[in-house]
Amino acid sequence: MSIWYGLDRVPEHVGANGTVVTIGVFDGVHRGHQELVTRTVATARDMGVPSVMFTFDPHPTVVFRPESVPPLLGTVSQRAELAQQMGIDNVVVVAFTKEISSWSPAEYVDHVLVDLLHAKAVYVGENFTFGHKAAGTTDTLAELGAERGIDVHVVPLLEESSPSDATASPHVVCSTWIRQALADGDIAGANHALGRPFTVEGEVTHGAGRGGRALGFPTANLYFPEKYALPADGVYAGYVTVLPGKGAPGQKVGTMPVGERLAAAISVGTNPTFGHEPRSVESFILDHEADLYGLDTRVEFVERLRGQETYTSMEELIEAIGRDVANTRAALTR
Repeated sequence: MSIWYGLDRVPEHVGANGTVVTIGVFDGVHRGHQELVTRTVATARDMGVPSVMFTFDPHPTVVFRPESVPPLLGTVSQRAELAQQMGIDNVVVVAFTKEISSWSPAEYVDHVLVDLLHAKAVYVGENFTFGHKAAGTTDTLAELGAERGIDVHVVPLLEESSPSDATASPHVVCSTWIRQALADGDIAGANHALGRPFTVEGEVTHGAGRGGRALGFPTANLYFPEKYALPADGVYAGYVTVLPGKGAPGQKVGTMPVGERLAAAISVGTNPTFGHEPRSVESFILDHEADLYGLDTRVEFVERLRGQETYTSMEELIEAIGRDVANTRAALTR
């Protein structure tokens, strides 16, 4: 798979025989997005042309509503990796600039789908808008596509009930709903909408150092900018995987196997027992002598065990962590 950052980076030969394109932010690449990608890949293979995901980074609201930019469900690299796993051939990542936002719907179609990608077909969700002040709708796209020989496919939004609340009204599976589920600690709902466990990735750095020294539970600490979404503060059962980079899958870096999912009790929060510290994701890996400093890791959130709590003594905290470890084992066995 090829990834091109910017309209001017796309080679001319990419669309020589045409392409099939899907357009969107695709933040989180949830199950609704996956339907778009799956159909795009299938049609491209039937036609014998490349499939293309056309996406944006940073989020388009940076241009017209910078105070309301939503926290992201993942990095653009994660987005591209997930698309590749589903069979996408190429990803075009574009910064949504004031110039692009000023294009009329017709200019948008001509610049992107006709001149750049030579699209034969395009897939979008039914809530897709484009062009200056979002004046273009799916009906507009269908009209413009018909005039230019592009087959436009509009995919209905995915709507369902939450698996964690059978009494709640059905909701549209979208990035906004998933962000709220994470903020509410509804990791089961978020994971169901994503079609996989919610994950974060980052390099393990040194924390306060008390996890192993004082508590007997050494943790791998990750810190993230506020622009990324995290689950609500609390303790979760999940997995930690060392990503390839300093070692290939199947190899070891120090004591750590690369590419192996290791069971972990994961804490998200500010450690209120010790005075509020920077918000972090701390993972205690079960049954493994973990040395993760400086390694890139992926943390998967499988089940929420409890909220963040404050303890009056070190002994009380150690007992709570012991219960978290036992509950993590039980949750991952389920």
